[in-house]
Amino acid sequence: MRLIKQNFERDGSGFVTLFPEEPEDMWHSYNLIRPKDLLRASALRRVTTESSTGSTASHRVHTTLTIRVESLDFDPQSSQLHVLGRIAEETKFAKVGQYHTLDLELQRNFTLEKDGDEAWDSVARGIIKESCDPVKSADVWAVVMQEGLANLAVLTGARTVLRQRVETAIPRKRGGRAGDHDKGLERFFQTTLDTLLRQIDLNESKPILLASPGFTAASFQKFILDTATRTGNKALMAQKANLVVVHSSSGHLHSLNEILQTPEVIARLKDTQYAREARLMDDFMTLLRKDDGRAWYGPSEVEKAVEKGAVGRGGGVLLISNALFRAQDVAIRRRWIRLVDKVRDVEGGEVRTLSSEHESGKRLDGLGGIAAILTFPLDDLDDEDAETEMNNSNTNGVQTW
Repeated sequence: MRLIKQNFERDGSGFVTLFPEEPEDMWHSYNLIRPKDLLRASALRRVTTESSTGSTASHRVHTTLTIRVESLDFDPQSSQLHVLGRIAEETKFAKVGQYHTLDLELQRNFTLEKDGDEAWDSVARGIIKESCDPVKSADVWAVVMQEGLANLAVLTGARTVLRQRVETAIPRKRGGRAGDHDKGLERFFQTTLDTLLRQIDLNESKPILLASPGFTAASFQKFILDTATRTGNKALMAQKANLVVVHSSSGHLHSLNEILQTPEVIARLKDTQYAREARLMDDFMTLLRKDDGRAWYGPSEVEKAVEKGAVGRGGGVLLISNALFRAQDVAIRRRWIRLVDKVRDVEGGEVRTLSSEHESGKRLDGLGGIAAILTFPLDDLDDEDAETEMNNSNTNGVQTW
């Protein structure tokens, strides 16, 4: 994403003009744009004209429209972002109040304006800073497979995207028919390799994880290198150092979570955002299993821990899902913004916003979207809620004579 222009006022209002350059930028835009924002972008609108004789004709015109956002639709597979709203500024081709859906496109500017107090809060500004950072975490390709099934996915700084699934029937090994199995496996490997080559750019040097139960991934690695040698494909042979073979429990995509915990993968991906988030979730789950009061999850429990100063300097970490910041209720969003600002700016703790499109973010969503690693143990934070609820129910049940 390229930042073209920005202007923020002291009250938190203002606007930015952004230039999306790659599909990942559409994901950042989806997290940045919210209902009630003003969005200005190029548009294709159908216009109906009437001639002097009373006949009508319809045609499409290219124009620029400004809408007041009402809803967003993001397709993670195609990275397409559609934004619906009412037209806020009248033009030659559109009247105020009419509905229009803006389709944000790559290589085309759009301007986003937010008004009202704290509209451009710390999270929104953080998204701009992250998306416009020229030093981005490298993408990682993963082929999670088992005999007859391969899932090709790309891991970026914010998302895990399934790009292609390959399914091929392979005859089983039976007495005297092992040759049929071997031929079927070779066809499966060839199809998977052809699919992978259509997805990746061989001129780029990025890790390619090959994961499977048993020896399927190792056999596929050998097939890739043998194919490169046989065909004289130097670009493919140059990827030899990027191929990382690891074990997984299955060939399904959810196995990525365990794959990223293996030492060899951690060593290769230690500088990527994905791996850092996965490690933090692993650390949290380890502390949670110890049950020593240093790991808590859930909105009320984490807020109490922050109030007690337990998520600050010296190892305190707030883990929060970016899905919470997409709440349409402004009060709910501000609740999380205040919590993030307090941990980071007041308490001096670390804040990690996990993407709900990554496996680590999905694990966090399963815990209510928010968790914390504390600097010192706290006991019975959940019991305080139960006690308060019991006291309230007892109070409500008391009869006055």
